[in-house]
Amino acid sequence: MPKIDIYTSPFCGYCSRAKMVLDKKGADYTDINIMVVPEGRREMLSRSGGAHTVPQIFIGDIHVGGCSELLALERAGKLDALLAG
Repeated sequence: MPKIDIYTSPFCGYCSRAKMVLDKKGADYTDINIMVVPEGRREMLSRSGGAHTVPQIFIGDIHVGGCSELLALERAGKLDALLAG
């Protein structure tokens, strides 16, 4: 399974939903809370090409985007293959 990073902030419903999907898939991920980890926001902006909303999800070298994009991959049946590497 590729490395998964998810940039989040507290009290973010979209962040919680995205993590629930990943949890349901049994995926291990690193949750980077940009409010707690000061360099996390800069790193997120750099990796995402300037996207400033949370969550921002990365699976391996692929920038998935946010919760909506993750859910779209799941609906299209493409998330499992991406998680498998």
